Amino acid sequence: MYCNFSLSTRLQIPDGIVHRDLEGELVVLNLNSGIYFGLDPVGTRIWHLLETSQTLSQVLSLLLEEYDVTEAQGRQDLERFIAQMREKGLIAIAHETVS
Repeated sequence: MYCNFSLSTRLQIPDGIVHRDLEGELVVLNLNSGIYFGLDPVGTRIWHLLETSQTLSQVLSLLLEEYDVTEAQGRQDLERFIAQMREKGLIAIAHETVS
């Protein structure tokens, strides 16, 4: 996976992050930085799974059950999503401090 995490990692939504569901799509806002990000329905589903504090392995397994993708493609998509969200400060590895 992209640096600093594995499939056993748990992610968390840091303080100062708010989101609003708009007809199946999510808008996520970092109140500290002003950065916001719109998520499509698949990104919204991943976000909701991450909110439940599941490991990335559990998230990937659920995504593979729900979507018609190979394990390699599902993992790559999950990795890319996490990298984008971490880069914007919208999610963090559990117990990691985000500014």
